Amino acid sequence: MSYYSTTTIHAPYDEVLDMTRSALKKHGFGILSEIDVHEKFKEKLGKDFRRYKILGACSPAHAYEALQSEDKIGTMLPCNVIVQEHGPDRIEVSAIDPVASMRAVDNPGLSAVATEVQAMLRETIEELAE
Repeated sequence: MSYYSTTTIHAPYDEVLDMTRSALKKHGFGILSEIDVHEKFKEKLGKDFRRYKILGACSPAHAYEALQSEDKIGTMLPCNVIVQEHGPDRIEVSAIDPVASMRAVDNPGLSAVATEVQAMLRETIEELAE
């Protein structure tokens, strides 16, 4: 079983990044953080790396519900979505599968929340693929 959902989009990187932000918002997610891996590797290591951003996506209602069930689940939040460039106008968008990641936690109360968030993230990725 895969730990992520993914699609490749043939469009400019910045356009796909904007599309991803919009699709996440449409499906009930806010973006709590953005990590520009390309810039951080350049700044901290002096290394070149492809354009790669990690978006920390969160559905507040689901995060609240998960934290009511498991107070340490914040270590696994937010749900990461990556946007990475594999070539000119060849951009991959991938999202974590929260059901797969929650298997590490022995708390049956998280299952329903993880399944709902999984469906929301898959719908987001599928929408981007269209």
